[in-house]
Amino acid sequence: MSELGLGNFSKEHDFLVGVDSDGCAFDSMEIKHKECFIPNFIKHMGLQPISKYAREACEFTNLYSKTRGANRFPAYLLALDLLEERDEVKRRNVTLPRLQGVRDWVERETKLGTKTIGPEAEKTGDPDLQQAYAWSKAVDDAVHEMVHGVPPFPGVQDALAKMNVQADVIVCSATPNGALQKEWKEHGIDEFVKAICGQESGSKKESLSACKEFGYDTEKMLMIGDAPGDMKAAKAVGALFFPINPGHEEESWVRFNQEALDRFFAGTYAGEYEEKLIAEFETFLPEHPPWKK
Repeated sequence: MSELGLGNFSKEHDFLVGVDSDGCAFDSMEIKHKECFIPNFIKHMGLQPISKYAREACEFTNLYSKTRGANRFPAYLLALDLLEERDEVKRRNVTLPRLQGVRDWVERETKLGTKTIGPEAEKTGDPDLQQAYAWSKAVDDAVHEMVHGVPPFPGVQDALAKMNVQADVIVCSATPNGALQKEWKEHGIDEFVKAICGQESGSKKESLSACKEFGYDTEKMLMIGDAPGDMKAAKAVGALFFPINPGHEEESWVRFNQEALDRFFAGTYAGEYEEKLIAEFETFLPEHPPWKK
């Protein structure tokens, strides 16, 4: 079984592969955000009078835009910013929570999670942090209760087994560690990864950077993800990136298994091939919401 974090991690192979979880290995983004995150956000942030627009903003920032897959706190703060600008919301004279305390905390904290905002809220007594903690805790509880029986995308288990032959594989995700451990174990694929680096381990960039310290050459490091943030984390440490295209996940895993992984191991992935994949990937997610057009 994989370890949580990199506490007992050791380098066994020359290659390292980081795999994102939600929306990349698992088809779990829709159920988590639409059934767990967003209803609790509307409830805890008092957005009932504009629930339709709140839902649209949250779905855009978390699922259908270039901020897809970002940590929950900055992504949902961005949803509030989009709501603040929207004419339909202004006409309803709704007072939106500014959550300045949360914005300040996001600037100073790198391990953005329920387990870090809770103690901070208690220590400071900041009502913004308390409100955001109540929401985040409710989300975690809802995910634990609701999200089960959601299998990995077809091709993921085959890919993990194939990777294991020549690479050390880690989960590199913004999801809480406990949820990752539960989901990967439930489907019997935790045995294929050496470490599970989730929310409590820090950002994806920090997890990849920590792995790099074990002595991997950057051209032998690969991040697999479905969001621009995954690509940004890979490029920040000099690693390669393989995109799982949103809405075309199964085809992406077929491509990975049939050609991309072999290229990675053969040293022919970087350059023109990777650039072509990234150019295609960047066409799938817009930067601006449709109501701004």
